[in-house]
Formats: sequence, structure tokens, C-alpha cells
Amino acid sequence: MKVKTLAVNAIVAALYVAVSMLVAPFAFSQLQFRLSEMFNHLIVFDKRYFWGIIIGVAVTNLFSPLGAYDLVFGVGQSALALGIAILAKRFVKGTIARMIVTTIIFSVTMFLIAWELHLAFHWPFLLTWFTTAVSEFIVMGVTIPVMYFIDKKVNFKKIMEK
Repeated sequence: MKVKTLAVNAIVAALYVAVSMLVAPFAFSQLQFRLSEMFNHLIVFDKRYFWGIIIGVAVTNLFSPLGAYDLVFGVGQSALALGIAILAKRFVKGTIARMIVTTIIFSVTMFLIAWELHLAFHWPFLLTWFTTAVSEFIVMGVTIPVMYFIDKKVNFKKIMEK
């Protein structure tokens, strides 16, 4: 991995953690309005953002009240969703369409977070899946235009080149 790729991913991870800590009271429950989930859209621009997002999720989840549960399930959900989004990118054309598909993928895979919360707190699985999926969908959906317009200014793909 190139030094530039490592540095960019370190910045992404740090931003993910910093933004997560700003909304920490709303980041670890049945309604997870984790604004830092907007960084998941970076995968649309280049698959090399994978590690920055994953490390950001892992470090953020070190602060979770669920401890090891959140490290396994939270990082696992992000890795699964990012992997599916990378594969889906081959079949979906257009930046906004890819971000919409990524939003849906992340929302559907919240079943892992629902399972985690069911195991930890005995919350009803289907209801918890619904609430976490809806909150994920809202955060990622609202941040599509944000990430799209930031990309127009900074060009996320070009940042990873050379």
C-alpha cells in the first residue's frame, strides 16, 4: 500500500472517529444517528477507502458501551456492507445511483447490529433491525448530496491516485 493511500485512510479514520464522538449519545443504540456513516459513501469513489472506514469504525466502537460486541458486530457489518458495495459498483453506473445503492446495502445489513443489540439487551430483533435500518437509511440518505458536492470540490477518486 502506498504511503499516500495510508495517509488518506488515516485521515478518513480520524474524521470518522471525530464526527462519531460529536454525536456519541445517538451513535450506539436502537436509533443510531451516527453522522460519520456518511464516510461509507467514499467506497463509491474508490475501494481503497475501505481500510480508513473500517479503522474508523473499530476505533469508534472502542468507546461503545457494548465493548467487544460492538467491535465484532459493528466492524463486521461495515466490512460486509462495504464489500457488497464494492461488488455492486460494477453493476451500477453513476455516482448518485451508487450512493443510493450503498445506502440500501448499509441499511439492510443492519441486521447484524440488530442481532448484536438482541444478544446484548434482549431487544426484539425485528423491531431493532427496523429502527437501526431506518436510522442508517436516514443518515446515509441525507448525506448523499453532501458527499456528492464535496466530491465536486475535492474529487475523492483523484485524492487516491498517484
